[in-house]
Amino acid sequence: MINVICKQKTFKNIEAIIFDKDGTLADSENFLRELALKRARLIDAQIPGIYEPLLMAFGVENDYLNPTGLMAVGSNKENQIVAAGYIAETGRSWFESLSIASESFNNAEKSFPIRGKTSPIFAGSLEVLQELKQQGLKIAILSADTTEGVKEFVKTHELDDYIDLIMGVDSGLFKPDPRLFLQACDILRVKPENSLMIGDSQGDISMAKNAQAGGVIGICWKYPEAPHLQTADVVISDLAQLQLEIK
Repeated sequence: MINVICKQKTFKNIEAIIFDKDGTLADSENFLRELALKRARLIDAQIPGIYEPLLMAFGVENDYLNPTGLMAVGSNKENQIVAAGYIAETGRSWFESLSIASESFNNAEKSFPIRGKTSPIFAGSLEVLQELKQQGLKIAILSADTTEGVKEFVKTHELDDYIDLIMGVDSGLFKPDPRLFLQACDILRVKPENSLMIGDSQGDISMAKNAQAGGVIGICWKYPEAPHLQTADVVISDLAQLQLEIK
């Protein structure tokens, strides 16, 4: 068994670490902001006047992406439903609103043809993943992105040798549903209490805690005192702060 030491906190008998992707391994803030802007522009072209309200709903303001906002932590489906709600407010039928949102989202994605290259991996993360794997830990990525989106990220950054499980939210479950974490543990063949979650959102923390995870580590690379991560067991600003104790 392996103990994971983080600051003054020790997580004992850990067999697996489950990572979020965007904001945790992937520096995706700029990409998510640009994607939100593109989605809003495309919808506004059909529904004039909806641009600014949509950006507020997505959590985008000027050059700022709210780390607790819809775009940062919500799934593609959740973002589409919210966008459709704003469209429906203009008098469109619900099914027409969903269709406009879906088409606009799909066209926005086409503006970024090589999705895996849109978000660089945070500096030093590759080395940490290599060390964790070398010491015998199982590693998973559990993201609010689609599984295909996670696969592209892993392939682009050549992480295949270090990741045991790639998992998006294709099943109809969304964070913070603890069943996602439990499914990941089941596939990895580890107990939740022997697994750690590392993520940058309240959804990651709530999901893992409700699944009775062995520990939850919040990470915020730019704002280490991030108030939205206070319910995590410990908060770090760099994956290099993880230390292993082999028993």
